[in-house]
Order: sequence, then C-alpha cells, then structure tokens
Amino acid sequence: MSVEEVTQKTQDLTVDEAKPATVLSDPKEFQLKHPLSSKWTLWYTKPPVDSSESWSDLLRPVTSLDTVEEFWAIQNGIPKPFDLPIKSDYHLFRNDIRPEWEDEANSEGGKLSYQFKNKRHNIDDLWLRTLLAVIGETIDEEESEINGCVLNVRKAVFKIALWTRTTNLNALTNIATKFKQVLQLGEGEKLEFYNHRTSNSGHAPPTALL
Repeated sequence: MSVEEVTQKTQDLTVDEAKPATVLSDPKEFQLKHPLSSKWTLWYTKPPVDSSESWSDLLRPVTSLDTVEEFWAIQNGIPKPFDLPIKSDYHLFRNDIRPEWEDEANSEGGKLSYQFKNKRHNIDDLWLRTLLAVIGETIDEEESEINGCVLNVRKAVFKIALWTRTTNLNALTNIATKFKQVLQLGEGEKLEFYNHRTSNSGHAPPTALL
C-alpha cells in the first residue's frame, strides 16, 4: 500500500463512519458499550517525503477511543502493519500523552522494545496482541506504568515497544515478563530497555536487557 493510500485512510477514518458492531441492539437502536479504563489516542507517523519535513509535520493524531466497540471500529478501518510503507509508525497512547519522549509523562521513563528481524513473523497479529494487552491493562495491572505502545516499520525490521512512565527496574521486570508472552518470544529472547534521557542523545546501547 502506498504512502498516499495509507495517509488518506488515516485521514478519512472516524468512528462514526466505521459503524462499529454493537453487543446489544433493539428496534430503537439501543447500544450497549463497554468502556475501557482509560481513553487512548491512535497516532500515525507518515514517511518523510523530503528533508525539510519536521517530526511535527510527520506525526498526526488519527482518532481517540474509550470503548471496546470504538477500538474494533478503528482497528478494522485502518491499514494493517504489514501494509504500511517503510519508515511509518503507529502509536497508541493513554489520555492526552503525546508519543514523544519530551512529553512530561514520558520524560522520566523509557521504552521496552523488541525487533523482529525476520519479516515472516505475523506482525499484524503481534501488534494486535500488543494493543489488546495495553488497552485491556493485562500487562500493567496497576494502570500506572505504561503510557503507550509503538510500532515501527523499517526496511529490515519491525519494532514493537512499550513506553513506560518510569525506569523502576522492579516494575519493568514484571512488565517485561508479560510483554514477552504477548509477543510470543522464546525463553532466551530478551527485550531491550532504553532510558529516554540517555538514548536520545545518539546511538546509545540499551540501558538493560530484560
């Protein structure tokens, strides 16, 4: 799928137009919705066309959601990860947090990341599993540590990451254990943790392997 096609699909998406299926309906179109614990916003980063484009030019919010029905409407209305062009990203972040390390909610934290170097992995399924675990609060049961999740589409790899509010090692270790199960990683495979404060100054090595 071309950059233009993906960008158009994200621009055109609204929850109303997607007309999500409802769990319960009557002749008067009564709808029962299932609220999530938090509001989430989906963001899309389009690939740069020329060097003059800044990060703010490339990053745009797609839509927000706070119910299960809205999530599935959005999920079914946007391109799947495997169809995204190279150098594009999806971001799903809690409340009004921007997917930028400078955001106050992110500045003291970091990211738990894994690179899928073999593109035969079913990245569509792995990203969906990540989204469901994040909005369902099954990785971060206290609802206090995970700010969002990110998918990066690159030439040789797919990357999936969780962005955290802090760098607390005990919390990160617990989250990493559950995240590896979500990503269906083997026993010997490790997640890389990058502290935002140190990793954005260049090609810094991971702060920890979990």
